[in-house]
Amino acid sequence: MKRLVFLTLLLFGTVAATAQNDAKAKALLDEVYSKVKAYDNIYVDFKYVLANNEAGINQETRGEVTMKGDMYLGNLFGAKQLYDGTKVYTIVPENEEVTIEDKTSESSDVSPASMLTFYMEGHTYNMDILQNVQGRKIQYVKLTPMDTDSEVKSRLLGIDAETKHIYRLIETGKNGTTTTITVNSFKTNQALSETLFTFDEKKYEDQGYYIIRN
Repeated sequence: MKRLVFLTLLLFGTVAATAQNDAKAKALLDEVYSKVKAYDNIYVDFKYVLANNEAGINQETRGEVTMKGDMYLGNLFGAKQLYDGTKVYTIVPENEEVTIEDKTSESSDVSPASMLTFYMEGHTYNMDILQNVQGRKIQYVKLTPMDTDSEVKSRLLGIDAETKHIYRLIETGKNGTTTTITVNSFKTNQALSETLFTFDEKKYEDQGYYIIRN
């Protein structure tokens, strides 16, 4: 489970505006980024939909992730993934298996830790449609990867115009696959256990889990 999918998703860093970027879009993304970075921690409950009509694929599930700085704890597809700032632990109860690996730039897709800031790097962006979703105004920004070899054709980032929180991400792949992540619940500055981002290896060994180190 690559960096918990998401997070095929959301993103860190800053880029200078170029002539290809919409000034209004950049200003909005900068505002969203500043707000997200100001929180001590963030909890997100979300719906994940993967669809490809040509291939007959339509999968839907729910997930959640708690983030604090670079650390995160997420649940998706029946698996749990923890990053303690040094190593990534992927726990799969169905297989009674834990995989431990170093987090490297080569091994990471968009990670849960960057799911709310990914858009700040590696894209050109322009303002797109404004939608009314149950009384909420959702402003979309179209993100186009700068890397011409990217498997992603484009991303639409839906932002709540009032709260400046991310509401939805729609990612369209060059192979026709569409991944949609919709935020159901967004909570900030929660009271977290001091051991939330600590992996207890002995606990899983005692439960008979197979520990794999990559």
